[in-house]
Amino acid sequence: MNSSIVIIISSDGYQPIEFATPKKILEQAGFMVTIASDKPGTAVAADKSTTRVDLTLNNVIIDHYAALVVVGGPGTLEHLDNQATYSLIKSAYQTKKLIAAICIAPRILAHAGILKAKRATGWDGDGELAEIFREYGVIYEPRPVVVEGSIITAIGPSAAHEFGTKIVERLSR
Repeated sequence: MNSSIVIIISSDGYQPIEFATPKKILEQAGFMVTIASDKPGTAVAADKSTTRVDLTLNNVIIDHYAALVVVGGPGTLEHLDNQATYSLIKSAYQTKKLIAAICIAPRILAHAGILKAKRATGWDGDGELAEIFREYGVIYEPRPVVVEGSIITAIGPSAAHEFGTKIVERLSR
């Protein structure tokens, strides 16, 4: 079993709880975690804490990982809602990797086209998620965490622990 996971965070404005909680759960379960972002160096969270970036998005070789996890936060759409991220997501999907996204990041999965006719959840603080999902053919389920085959989505920090646990459960099958 491949025990490496890549977590994608925005270089500026990722959500620290959505990042740190699943990362800790994954590492405690024995998984090696690589951090990827849109820029090299150090990523800055919404609370101004920082983390080292191991790889930029264009250097991620998805075949090296068992799962791809996309973290949300206020900088996510600005920094990760783009073709580089879509390409990684599509590659992960085509090679049947586990894909997980939390907070606003499930919108990026929808934009990448992998949620069509699938159940998903995500942050809806702006009241726009149902319409966005409808536009992309996604079945919106307003629950903390939704597992749909090899895709896991979650609403945000309050679901970060369950999100991380579900990732470990799926990868341990």
